[in-house]
Parts: sequence; C-alpha cells; structure tokens
Amino acid sequence: MPPLRTILSLPEAIGLSLAVISPTVTAAFNITLVVQATGPAAPLAFAIGTVAMALIALSFMAFTHRVAHAGSAYAYIAHTFGRRMGFVAGWTMLLTYFGFGTGFAALVGSFSSAAVKQAFGFDGVALWLMIGATAILLAWWLAYRDMRLAGRLMLWLEGAAVIGILGLCISILRQVHPGAAQTVATFHPAAGFGGWSGMGFGMVFSILCFAGFEGAATLGEETVHPRRNIPIALFATVIGSGVFFVFVGYCEVIGFGATGIKALASSQAPLNDLALRFASPKVAIALDLAAAISCFSGVLGCLAAAGRILFALGRVGLSPPLAGVHSVHGTPAAAVSAAAIVLILPFVIWAPFVGASNFYSYTSTIAVLALILVYIAVGGAEVVEASREGGSLWPAVCVLGPILLLWVLYCSLYPVPDFPNNLWPYVALAWMLAAWAILRARPKIASAPLPTGFMAIHAASAPAETPAES
Repeated sequence: MPPLRTILSLPEAIGLSLAVISPTVTAAFNITLVVQATGPAAPLAFAIGTVAMALIALSFMAFTHRVAHAGSAYAYIAHTFGRRMGFVAGWTMLLTYFGFGTGFAALVGSFSSAAVKQAFGFDGVALWLMIGATAILLAWWLAYRDMRLAGRLMLWLEGAAVIGILGLCISILRQVHPGAAQTVATFHPAAGFGGWSGMGFGMVFSILCFAGFEGAATLGEETVHPRRNIPIALFATVIGSGVFFVFVGYCEVIGFGATGIKALASSQAPLNDLALRFASPKVAIALDLAAAISCFSGVLGCLAAAGRILFALGRVGLSPPLAGVHSVHGTPAAAVSAAAIVLILPFVIWAPFVGASNFYSYTSTIAVLALILVYIAVGGAEVVEASREGGSLWPAVCVLGPILLLWVLYCSLYPVPDFPNNLWPYVALAWMLAAWAILRARPKIASAPLPTGFMAIHAASAPAETPAES
C-alpha cells in the first residue's frame, strides 16, 4: 500500500498541535471552568498544569525521537506493553479527538452566532447549528485534500486570535494597575474554593486546556526530519500555551476583580464581557469572531489527528479500507472521511437538545478523561523504556507526570460530580471496553507487525533517518 506523502515542515506540525489545544478557547470559555473550581487561583492551576504537561511532553518527545508513526500513542504503547495495549491506547485516543472535534464545532457556531447577534441583532438555534455543521464539512475538505495548506492555515488562524486576546489583556492591566496583594491571591489556593482540594478538581479543566498537544505526533510519517521536528513542535506547544494560559488567566481574574469571581465563573463569554468593559463593542465582536476562527482550527486539527490514528489502526487490521492513501493528495482520505462522519453524528443528534456550551462541556470532559488515561500510559511506557536503557534520573523524572495525573484523575472522580457529569467516566470506560471487544472480533490486530524504525535514544548504531517510517 502507498505511504503517506512526506511534505510537512515544523510550522505545520506546530500548527496541528496548537489547533487541537486551541488556546483561544481556553481564554474565551475554558477559563470559567477552572475558575468555578479554583476561584481567583486559576493562574496557579494553569501553572501546575504546565508543569504536569511538560513532564508528559518529555515522554512523548522521547518516543517521537525513536519512531515516526501516524498512530502516535498506539505505536509507543504497542512497543512497550504489547499490541493489544497499544490498540486500546490508540482507540482511546480516538475518543479524545472525536470529543474535542465535535465540541469545537459547537463553539464555532456559538461564537459566530454571538457575533452576528451583537452586530445585527439576529439569533437562533438553527444559525449556530448550521455554522457548526458547515465547519465540520469545511474541515473535512481541507484535511482530505492538502494537509500542508491545512497546517499553515491552522497556525495563522490561531496566531491571529492569540494576538487579539493579548491586546485586550494588555489593555486590562493598563487600566486596572493590579497591586501585589491581588497578584499573590491569584497564585495561592483559595480557601473559599476548597483550597488544594478545589485546586485538584480545577486541574482536570487545566489539563483539558492542554489536551491535544501531542497532535503533531500523528504527523510523524508526513513530516520531514520527524525525529527532530516533532519533539520541537510538542515542547514548544506546551510551553508556549502554558505561558499564554497563565498570563491570560491572570488578566481575566484581575479584570473581573475580587468581587467579580463568581461572575467570571458563570460567564458564558468572559472575553466578550471584558472587551465591553475595557475596550468597545467592536472589539467584543472581533474577539467573538477570533474565537470562532480558533475553534474551527480546533475542528480541523482534531479531524486530521483522528484520521491519522484511524489510518494507523486500519493498517494493523481494524479495517483495511481505512488504510487507503489518496493517489493524488497523498492523505489518509478514507480515514479522514470516516472521522468526519463520527464528528458530525453526535453534533446533529445531541447538540440541538443541550445547547452549544453544554455540548462542548460534556464532550470535552469525556475526551479529557480518556486522554488522561493515555497520557498516564505513555508516561509509564517511557519509564519502562528509560529503565531498560539503564538510566536512573530520567525514569524518576518521567514518573512524576503519571503520578500527578493520577491525582488529577482521582479528584475528577471523587467526590462524585453532579448529574450528568457523573456519567462521563462510564462513557470513557465503555469506549475502552469496546476496544477489547474489537480485539476479539479482529484477532489479527494482536499479531500485526510492531511499528518499524524503533530505536533507543542512546543507541550507538542508530539507523539512518528516513523522511517517513510506517
């Protein structure tokens, strides 16, 4: 079967990871979820989240330096823990990209319709649904035809949105002039929000904001010099996004003020509220459009990443048609199309009944629960690999990420969240159990060849790097 076309460079790889993270969505929506749990200490939650994700990123970087594979976590876990566990990891990662992708589509519609309403006074459920569905179809068209164009487009769209948000943040600081006491309060657990217990629960949403940083790893077979460019893309995305989250979280907390924390926690559009207070209605409309554009970038990134994991799983026996590569475009066209169908089905069946904000909240929570499990597994796999290589310090560093994420996972389950949030862990568990059912129905998956080209980081006789390895 023909290989994927190797034409992508470092900017396109960074573009995919940034698109899946979608930093603008955190500033425009996710910040309220963190504030609900941590109060004014949201910047501290983002700072701790940055450390946790940097530790997990080190594990991904180590694996991406060893092998370039479209299956990402599938390849890493399969090599360390066996093909069955690798398939379960890849299948679980799919749920993450499906959940975020369809949720982002709802936010595209929500932010776009908010801008239309503020500019022209027109609103309606049909509008945001039509815009969201169109976003999925347009993302499919781009991911199907040209990943290089899609990667650059994602990077430019996200960059433009981030610049607009930073401009608003600077305006807030210039007008508020926060003192030392206000700043210290944003980096200390708030007693009124459960202290460190609340911080632990808020970390679930903090991790949500970083979820998808590993998206560039799915482009390993399409990126030039993947063992150099993919690790750079992953680490740059985590650190850059982390600094952005801490700064923007701080500015939003300062902008709402000590007496406005509850208002920030309940706001449906915090950037819009701040723009109206510290800038102008025109700026508010522009930021809504920027958020919508960023969310579209997220739909595109999730669809591209999901398509490549489906392609990798299809190649090892899930479904041979999914392993097809387009003869002209050189993309995993069949897998991308299948992923687009999975994204649009819950959007048209579920989203109209719960609303855009709730739909994104529900699907992203399911997605991040699945992703935490995969991150823990990849971190554990790197501990095993590093121990096999004879090191002692590196395994000790790598184990910190999974330990911190286990604490975050525990805080997300206990105390039991209110309905319907208490259902989402069972959805993630059911999806994982489905992987074992598939393994029984498709036994050849367990005997598929391991990803080739795997090499130890410190091997003296490393094989020569090729542009792409399957």
